[in-house]
Amino acid sequence: MTDLQTAKNNLEGHTICLCKNGKCLYSNKKGISPMMDFIESDVDLKGYSAADLIVGKAAAILFIKSGIIKVFAKTLSLNGKNTLEKYGIIYEYETLTEKIINRDGTDICPMEKAVMEIDDIEKSYQVLKSKLKELSR
Repeated sequence: MTDLQTAKNNLEGHTICLCKNGKCLYSNKKGISPMMDFIESDVDLKGYSAADLIVGKAAAILFIKSGIIKVFAKTLSLNGKNTLEKYGIIYEYETLTEKIINRDGTDICPMEKAVMEIDDIEKSYQVLKSKLKELSR
């Protein structure tokens, strides 16, 4: 079984599952928080595969930054898809959507908005970090 298949099989009951060589990491936090936590804790994710409930451009950027090589998304946005393709990340999805909507269902996700016009991975990461800090106040 591939790492991506293992991640997909173990996603049930979690918001994200990362797998490499039989080792799996999980989180139940929402949004981009799990990936931000993994990155901030200096977990080496190079070569991991990820299964995530929702992947937009913001999540795709964090996967790229951390060295994730394959991604499965239950829901993938067009911007997320384009970002993964641009960086050569192999991906699968169940549902493709035009955009990721905020939790209230009233607008585009604030993380997606924050990086919509930014193409640089490191700059995007810094913007996401600031936006997450701002929203958690």
